[in-house]
Amino acid sequence: MNADEVAALARATVDGSMPFPEIVRKLMANGVECYHVDFATRSFTFYSAAGAAVTAPLSFEDLPSIAQDFDTAGLKAAILDSQQHGQKFRAFCERAVRAGVQGCFAFLRGQRVTYLGRQGDQHVEWFPGAKPADA
Repeated sequence: MNADEVAALARATVDGSMPFPEIVRKLMANGVECYHVDFATRSFTFYSAAGAAVTAPLSFEDLPSIAQDFDTAGLKAAILDSQQHGQKFRAFCERAVRAGVQGCFAFLRGQRVTYLGRQGDQHVEWFPGAKPADA
């Protein structure tokens, strides 16, 4: 995993300078198997299958506080806006923390994201077109 390139992809995610599907492709090409977004610490951590990790800042100023309660409907609406209308990552993050998301794990090979709330709540969102029939 090229730490400099992974950090640059994290910056591109934050500043919106590259389409998200391209970022995912490049992360996978760099050996990133999954990544964690932690809204409490305002950071990303990218993990390779070989055990390497790269941490990068989620450098948004003035994100709202993480809501106490998990709002699955609000989170799903934010996800849908990103998938169907190209919502910017910053707007998604604002909506996610207002919906009580403390963080998420994006499993690139597994093609799903697990969102976590402050009280252990979880929501699994499959990448578009990836959900198996029995899930």
